[in-house]
This record gives sequence, structure tokens and C-alpha cells, in this order.
Amino acid sequence: MSTSSRFEKFVSNISLTQIERDEATARSNAVAKKLHDHYYPTRAYTGDTKLLIGSHGKRTRVRPVRDVDMIFRIPPATFTRFNDYASNGQSALLQEIRSVLRTRFPSTNVKGDGPIVLVDFANGHTVEVLPAWHYTNAAEEIDRYWIPHTRDGGSWKLSSYAAEFRNVDDSDRASAGQTRRLIKMMKVWQQYCNVPVKSLCLELRAVRFLATWSNRGKSSNWDDYMIRDFFEELIDRANYYCEIPGITEKCYYGDAWLSKARTALANAQRACSFEAAGDEYNAAVEWRKIFGAQYGF
Repeated sequence: MSTSSRFEKFVSNISLTQIERDEATARSNAVAKKLHDHYYPTRAYTGDTKLLIGSHGKRTRVRPVRDVDMIFRIPPATFTRFNDYASNGQSALLQEIRSVLRTRFPSTNVKGDGPIVLVDFANGHTVEVLPAWHYTNAAEEIDRYWIPHTRDGGSWKLSSYAAEFRNVDDSDRASAGQTRRLIKMMKVWQQYCNVPVKSLCLELRAVRFLATWSNRGKSSNWDDYMIRDFFEELIDRANYYCEIPGITEKCYYGDAWLSKARTALANAQRACSFEAAGDEYNAAVEWRKIFGAQYGF
């Protein structure tokens, strides 16, 4: 089996099945519909008040499914009501969202967790709800959202999920699918090796890496070099940062993950040597040290 065939099989193994995608859609719709019916009682639910974000929204999700992240678009009047609180209307908004969802899911653990309300289904993944006001400005190209933060008396934070999606999607088109493949594989490394790095950091770094990689746009036969070279660049960027698309905030990488990245690089270098020698078995042994059993022999 060629390097390309083995990596294509690996990516297939870590991608969600149709059943898993359908379950994620059904659960997020159940959560969104309950909130929609409460906050928009005169409008039928069509899904337009829900926005999938995170890995589901960007199509970078991997198995096993951990959670589904979604925005629920609160009405402008609801934003104004909580914004007018003398102190921490953001916390009050989350408490109200939680109360509404508990009437729909009485036997499910529904709790606040930072800026989100988490619906923790017992049999399967969770749905993480981020209530937000959809902020639009005709002078700006990209829609933004005001999201609640409950610390230090409460505040609203501006985010742009459309810009984050476009950042990944544009890179994926320019690289003939390498961007999403790389992000997915790095998320499996993150999970399997318990790497203390944010998924957003890996995503932003993958886009930056592929923008200048000499083998961008080539087939999956180059995935082994792509992984090796990505780890090399990631290590060089310890304690660096990337700007988050659409806003002025930065994503700082830190270096808590550095030793695990160095180990992964050493494994990838050995695997590439075995690939070049046609030793598929020992190459797979090294890849499994990075990705686990989902990378098959």
C-alpha cells in the first residue's frame, strides 16, 4: 500500500461517520429549537438562529466526537435587556439560557461553563451553546458576534466566526485539501498524546505553515513530509502567537506542549526515513506513536 493510500485511509478513519454527523445535527437542532421557541415565539424554527462553530462549523472535526459548539443568536432586545444590568448581565443571560434548556432536557446535566452553557448528554457528545448577539455593520465585510464573559463583573467580547471559517476554507482551497487534512491529523495527535495545546493554535499554525510550504497543493503522497515539516515549524514557534481572524485578539501558543512536539518530530523523522526505504511496517509503527491505532498497518 502506498504512502498516499495509507494516509487517505487514516484520514477516513478519523473523520466522522454519517451517523455521527446526523447525531450532532439532531442534538444541536434540538437545543437550538428550544431556545428559538423561547426567544422567537412568533417565528417558526428554520435553523437560522443557530450557527455551528468550532470543528463542526469549520469541517475539521475528528473521531471520537467530543462536543458540538454552536452559537445561538439572541434577539437584539435580549442583548439590550442584559446589557442594561448594573452588574454582570452576562452571567444572568447564561443562567436564563440554562433554565430554558433544563425544561427541555430535565434529565440531562445542563450547566454554565465560562461563556457557554453545556448540555452534557449522557450517551455521547455534549452540545456547547454560546449565546451571542449577531452584530452587523454595513461598512464591514465580515459579521461579528458579541459574546458574554462573566469574569470581573461581566463584559461583552467581539468574535468573528465567519472570518475563522474563511481562514481555513481559503487555505484548504489553495492547498487542494491539505489544510483540513493537516488540522484533523494534528487534532488526533493532540488527543492521543494528551498535548496541552489549544485546537485553535494548531489550526492557525496549520494555515500559516501551508501558506509558505514548498509542497503545498500536492497529493496525499506528501502527507508524511507535511507532518514532519509542520512539527519542525511548530517547535520553532514556541511562545509565539497568531492573530485570530476578524478581531484584534491573539492566540498565544505557549510552550507546555514543546516536549511532546519534539518527541513527535523524532517519530515523524524516523517514519519518513522508513517511508523512503519502502518499509511500510516500521513507518506505521512510528506513525502510531503519534496518532494511535487509528493509523492502520
